Amino acid sequence: MLDVTSAKLPLSSSRDRQPHAVVIGSGFGGLAAAVRLGAKGYRVTVLEKLDAPGGRAYVYRQDGFTFDAGPTIVTAPFLFEELWKLCGRRLSDDVTLTPVSPFYRIRFNDGTSFDYTGDPIAMRAEIARFSPGDIDGYDRYMKASEQIFKIGFEQLGDVPFSKWTDMARIAPAMLRLASYRSVYSFVSKYIRDPKLRIVFSFHPLLIGGNPFTASSIYCLIAHLERRWGVHFAMGGTGRLVDGLVRLIEGQGGSVRYGQDVREIIVKDGAATGVRLASGESIAADIVVSNADSAWTYRNLLPASARSRWTDGRIDRSRYSMSLFVWYFGTRRKYPDVPHHTILLGPRYKELLTDIFTRKKLASDFSLYLHRPTATDTSLAPEGCDAFYVLSPVPHLESGTDWSTMAETYRQAISRSLGDTVLPDLENQIVTSRMLTPQDFQDRLSSLRGAAFGLEPVLTQSAWFRPHNRSEDIDRLYLVGAGTHPGAGLPGVLSSARVLDSVVPDAHALVNS
Repeated sequence: MLDVTSAKLPLSSSRDRQPHAVVIGSGFGGLAAAVRLGAKGYRVTVLEKLDAPGGRAYVYRQDGFTFDAGPTIVTAPFLFEELWKLCGRRLSDDVTLTPVSPFYRIRFNDGTSFDYTGDPIAMRAEIARFSPGDIDGYDRYMKASEQIFKIGFEQLGDVPFSKWTDMARIAPAMLRLASYRSVYSFVSKYIRDPKLRIVFSFHPLLIGGNPFTASSIYCLIAHLERRWGVHFAMGGTGRLVDGLVRLIEGQGGSVRYGQDVREIIVKDGAATGVRLASGESIAADIVVSNADSAWTYRNLLPASARSRWTDGRIDRSRYSMSLFVWYFGTRRKYPDVPHHTILLGPRYKELLTDIFTRKKLASDFSLYLHRPTATDTSLAPEGCDAFYVLSPVPHLESGTDWSTMAETYRQAISRSLGDTVLPDLENQIVTSRMLTPQDFQDRLSSLRGAAFGLEPVLTQSAWFRPHNRSEDIDRLYLVGAGTHPGAGLPGVLSSARVLDSVVPDAHALVNS
């Protein structure tokens, strides 16, 4: 727990003299943290750099189309339901979640495809089309995924790793689960067919990881999806963002937009507030950063205040890939395209090596195609479809000049989609916009433009990640993709859950 005996904490003047919590950033981690802090008795102010909430889950609206900027897959609805329950409400009061099936259609470069669902019978039938001998291996893999889930998510997902002994305590379980193996290696223990190995190993890419290096602990995602399904928020993921903002405001908190935090103010080793680009200073009893963890330490805190997360350590850390995202609307519909499609290029491991190791922008690509109008037609004008297509690319260490490369890259993707699942695409486009790795750095304050923060490898997991309670600064807490447990909606929501055990209740500050 926070040591509040060494100094009297400055209480902000407010009704009932509630301790003040400032949250930097209104991504899902920051919004969930704000709700949880409000439930603990804090007066909460969320400061958002952009003109609307959401961070990576920002919503673009143009020409009658609605585009979710980032997260679109809801796999653990109970984590949202908990937040609404803290405010005496039900998630269904504000948001309708609709199951999506198939979860994903994985299309191989030769034109064959695999429909990935949560139905074991349907999955066995799909596997039989590729490799009947792998059906038993699939069943054994799913049992292994469940065991990993019980440890990695249920027991450790919202546990703070504040001390090295926390890591030592779980080491036997991690060894037993073979978490030292990569996801691809672990899947290969059970599945022999090369295509099916890809089908069951791609999940780390959804959280910024390379299946050939990400810890097999992330195999838990397979069970998570089967148990709760894959859902879409009707009206778009932005409906979840808007609902969380209303919860915060209903608790008496506030969300301020256009507020660019330039500094976390540190006094006597403790965070005491923030300073904005405008020059305004805002006092706080605790500060929670939902900004990228590396960005927080490198750019918001003075080097003199940091002993663990020094510039050298930040530079030596490994960062996730970035993303090129193209949002577009079409004047016609493509009814044969499901909600989520993964289109694999001619290379798999070699492409990932280019992205993660060589930091090279390759001429080929694999794509994630999101067609939300397959589920919710309200997101586009009548007779039209809304899409975004996402291509994993190296972060900015590739040296790519996206100001000159973006349109060329978009055209290549458009040609590929037009030749495969979206015929005549280029002639059907009525609205378009792009998001590049440069935008992840400049707009979303991600170090090196890494879309998911630190790369999810074993040596950067749990205790080895930046802690939810800062190791360097008292009264500073971190949530979001860059801290424990990591990226993805379940990860960032669980990072806010950790605050329940590391942040003192507001009354403890008042009475200290």
